[in-house]
Amino acid sequence: MKNWQDLLRYNPLPILLSSKNPAVVFFTKRDLQNENVNQVETLWKQPSVNKIMSKQQPDGSWRYPGAKLNIRSQQNYNQIETYRAIGELVEKYGFTNRNDTLRNAADFLFIFQTPEGDFRGIYGNQYSPNYTAAIMELLIKSGYQKDFRIENGFHWLLSNRQNDGGWAIASRTRSVKISDFLFQAETMQPDRTKPFSHLVTGVVLRSFAAHPKYCQSDDAKTTGKLLALRFFKKDAYPDRETVAFWTKFSFPFWFTDILSSLDSLSHLGFKMQEPQIKKAIDWLIDVQNESDLWNVHLIRGKDKDLNLWITLAICRVFKKFYLN
Repeated sequence: MKNWQDLLRYNPLPILLSSKNPAVVFFTKRDLQNENVNQVETLWKQPSVNKIMSKQQPDGSWRYPGAKLNIRSQQNYNQIETYRAIGELVEKYGFTNRNDTLRNAADFLFIFQTPEGDFRGIYGNQYSPNYTAAIMELLIKSGYQKDFRIENGFHWLLSNRQNDGGWAIASRTRSVKISDFLFQAETMQPDRTKPFSHLVTGVVLRSFAAHPKYCQSDDAKTTGKLLALRFFKKDAYPDRETVAFWTKFSFPFWFTDILSSLDSLSHLGFKMQEPQIKKAIDWLIDVQNESDLWNVHLIRGKDKDLNLWITLAICRVFKKFYLN
């Protein structure tokens, strides 16, 4: 093979480069063609960016519409919405903490970090390794990788694993209903003898993959092996349990699927020849269609260019594995 594109059935670069979305073209040139492109700040002036930024509140948050206050407070709903909003800004427009909007959002999110190191509130007083790590991933990517608060977050994650090395939601390990779990005043400890959840563990692994130090750690490599062994299998717990969820994609990444998992594993130095990874890579190759895109189930978001973002993410994965 001369390059990573030889792994694919069809060449997706022409359709990405001909997109009318300047951000898609920018990242295609930068990440797939290694071109010297304009500074990423040029993307921060796009009308679509202004639309997102205009909804930021004075405290740095974005307001979650239609909050059900019998489930969680408006502020905790806003934590979810702020995570979603900065996901768009970081992943699609390359926002960093050089931008006031991002810094203000980060300041808002950090108020939810407990002295233990986790980000709490989305599950009430309960631990959330998945949202903790997901928020950390975006903060790391936006320039907070050396912040002591991120370091505290990793210490918390590493001290709150299941005995098998992965992560799970505490209530699921104790067969407690989520509805009851959310309203417990005391923080529930997980039953660490129960198996890990690949849904939760895949999200946690993204924070390790994003960090320049922790992506090289033995803990990350061990967790990566655990996750790969779960490809195309049911989760141990009811949340997004069925095998079908492995092949339902979103961008920015939200849940654990084959694409988000391969993205993490590629940054951890795994090789495409490893059996479980090859199985997932072969699946992606098989579902590319003659339009140069991919026949996959797209979820979350109303972005008309979502199929292009998924295509770009898939290409990044192929290129990274090719270079590993």
